Amino acid sequence: MKQPCPIDTTQMSKAYDPHAVETLLYEWWEKQGYFKPEIAPPDARPFVIAMPPPNVTGELHMGHAITTFIEDLMIRYHRMQGRAALWVPGTDHAGIATQLQVERMLAREGLSRQQIGREEFLRRTWEWKEKYGGRIQLQLRRMGASCDWDRERFTLDEGLSRAVRECFVRLYEKGLIYRGEYLVNWSPGLQTAVSDLEVEYREEEATLYYFKYPIAGARLEDGPGVGYIPVATVRPETILGDTAVAVHPDDERYRHLIGKTCLVPILNRPIPVIHDTYVSMDFGTGALKITPGHDPNDFEIGQRHGLPIINVFNPDVTMNENAGPYAGLDRYECRRRLWADMEAAGLTIKTEKYVTQIPHSQRGGEVVEPMLSTQWFVRMKPLAEAGLTAVRDRRIVIIPERFTKVYYNWLENIRDWCISRQLWWGHRIPVWYCQECGQMIAARVDPTTCTQCGSTRLEQDPDVLDTWFSSGLWPFSTLGWPDDTPDLRRFYPTDVMETGYDILFFWVARMIMQGLEMTGQVPFRVVYLHGLVRDAQGRKMSKTAGNVIDPLEMIERYGTDALRFSLLTGTTPGNDINLSEERIVAGRNFANKIWNMVRFVVGHLRQHPVEFPEDVTQLPLALADRWILSRHHEVIATVTRLIEAYQFGEAGRQLYEFMWGELADWYIEMAKIPLTGQDEQARDTTLRVLVYILERCLRLLHPYMPFVTEAAWQHLPHRGDALIIARWPTPGARDEEAETMMQLVMEVIRAIRNARTEYNVEVGRHIPAVIVAGEKAALFRSQADILIQLAHLDAEQLDIVAELEAKPQQALALVVSGVEVYLPLAGMIDLEAERVRLSKELEKVQEQLARSERTLSNPNFVNKAPPEVVEKERAKMTALQEQAGKLRERLHVLTGEM
Repeated sequence: MKQPCPIDTTQMSKAYDPHAVETLLYEWWEKQGYFKPEIAPPDARPFVIAMPPPNVTGELHMGHAITTFIEDLMIRYHRMQGRAALWVPGTDHAGIATQLQVERMLAREGLSRQQIGREEFLRRTWEWKEKYGGRIQLQLRRMGASCDWDRERFTLDEGLSRAVRECFVRLYEKGLIYRGEYLVNWSPGLQTAVSDLEVEYREEEATLYYFKYPIAGARLEDGPGVGYIPVATVRPETILGDTAVAVHPDDERYRHLIGKTCLVPILNRPIPVIHDTYVSMDFGTGALKITPGHDPNDFEIGQRHGLPIINVFNPDVTMNENAGPYAGLDRYECRRRLWADMEAAGLTIKTEKYVTQIPHSQRGGEVVEPMLSTQWFVRMKPLAEAGLTAVRDRRIVIIPERFTKVYYNWLENIRDWCISRQLWWGHRIPVWYCQECGQMIAARVDPTTCTQCGSTRLEQDPDVLDTWFSSGLWPFSTLGWPDDTPDLRRFYPTDVMETGYDILFFWVARMIMQGLEMTGQVPFRVVYLHGLVRDAQGRKMSKTAGNVIDPLEMIERYGTDALRFSLLTGTTPGNDINLSEERIVAGRNFANKIWNMVRFVVGHLRQHPVEFPEDVTQLPLALADRWILSRHHEVIATVTRLIEAYQFGEAGRQLYEFMWGELADWYIEMAKIPLTGQDEQARDTTLRVLVYILERCLRLLHPYMPFVTEAAWQHLPHRGDALIIARWPTPGARDEEAETMMQLVMEVIRAIRNARTEYNVEVGRHIPAVIVAGEKAALFRSQADILIQLAHLDAEQLDIVAELEAKPQQALALVVSGVEVYLPLAGMIDLEAERVRLSKELEKVQEQLARSERTLSNPNFVNKAPPEVVEKERAKMTALQEQAGKLRERLHVLTGEM
């Protein structure tokens, strides 16, 4: 049942109060079904966005805010264009992040997940999700997100879980998923593998340890190249896992040692000296220790030479039994003790500080260790080829274009994707191992018997899938895939994937590859990438820097629209946004300006009601009316073109400039003349023009500032029940003649206003003026009322002529586009007092100028002072010269010596 808008239109508060309308309007919109695509006709063309799912247990930050605002802008715009706009909301189970939260909660209770077991841990995690998961939805609602909440999804929903299994099994059956023992990035705190993209490299100062690799059967005192090979490392603890020492085949220092045997320090385990062209003769000592179990480059060398792989770490990166006497020690304690023992044995050379890139877990923050581990992988090359082709043939367009090259580079050099995680929270890998015959079974439905031997002794793989595996299916799994649902048929492929450029690889590329592989279609047609939200100085926001701006706090303080407008008008595709609280205050001020403009018109409508004007072109329009209508039509065309080109920031800025800079500052001021005059026809025409333009401006502004525009729109005469579903305005014809004529009048008014400011004329003082306008004299006579009102001229002493025989004495002369304006100074200021003031000011400036000239004529200063200081003094002298010239000119005008 339809409900009327809850806004009380019988009265309009003096100032806009966001807290009085935001929740009220949002609930009304939702209850009316305005967020659903079904609000459009059945044959309407769909416009679909799948919301990037925020972490279910997280809190929304400015990155989420900009994502939400840009996507809501697109959805509201296309809804007003008559499209069946669907915005699918949802949250991500966020495997690592959520498991960390629950493990911390357990730790506060003195428990661990291992103690309570997998089943109980998952029960507690679901409990946590139910308790805290709803916060995200509430926060999105506060931001005005007009998504279809009836279609909300969660990545661990039953339907999405089925989609994940379907995808895994299909890829497995095609040979694109395999299990193998490879080097992975191991997060010790999380005790799971993490992908290359989840590793952050930070430049840090480390210690480079130089030591002696003893040659078997030789004496250390025989020196380098005979008794030992000098080697350097930043991770001495990995020496215990070395399986070779490598040198370049052409290195004269070590070539004779190739094929010899070295002894691992302290352990005395024999290892070969090998040759490999990977080794740089010019870097370090020219020899490399090779640890295939703990370094990706060493792993590749080890594969080429068939070296054994030794892992020296436990999952918590304490040392294991392969570390010999150091087993059980923490890796850094092992480093300290091993180096001390090597010093005692005479095996060390030196240490030195060394700046290098240290890998950290993006989520946990601890230093990541490369470790050999049995994991599940996806073969990416075949999928990447399809992903590259889809962008190259422009079935998918990336905005801004420059990120296309970045996308190509990543996909052309892609490595296989490690998709298994040693976690409990997530999509468990749908593979079972038969305990009788060892058969491995990948299944869409949990199997009960072995397909090979019929045994019922099956055990499921304990690992879960990388969160990004399920997220990669998001655009189509949320619409019902793998089932052939009505939503999937109507709304897939989606239209736009909007997200931050920082997850182009994490997520966007994977969605493209998985979408093409699973559905045979691109998952979306456009990828729009926004930048990071930084502070006013361009620094990344962080709690440690103390510069975080909380979006919900800003909404509470200034209202949702203020934050939306400041972020949306600050954005350009792919570029970072510098945000300050001052910008948000400016957004709040704009909301108030809109409210006050509408309130001004509503006040006049209550005294003189007019009907909603469908068309104003047939009215008896004044020049000012023709001008503002023409400018309005131009703005509609410009804003529409810019939004269609994804230039949302510029579109919003153009609209702001028009509404504040032309409609409010100029037309409404001009409109006050007929609105307070005796001509009823002129008054009613002006009111109709005001309603027509304001109502359509509110439509244009609605995607940016939905709450204030809907609330204000309800007070104006309008067609329809709600602004949110009103049609986007279309531009009418331009009136270039009116724009040219009105522009000239406005330029003259601006010039007079500037002169008044320069001469400190009191605001309320009406001054005489002579306007010599040639063939434009008739135009200026017809606009005399506007000139008087806006330039504060004295009606009795305003003289508009085509020509003038003699220029007035002691009058300020202004020339604007061929029009001459004379402002008699006697009508503006006290001539004698102004002459005295200007003379004193000129005297002071001349003294400063003389000092500056003396300084610059001093060779000692010019030759010995820093160049920037000399340049600054020259600039100062130039400015003083200009200032003195202006003061002399004004004194000449005062004394009539023109």
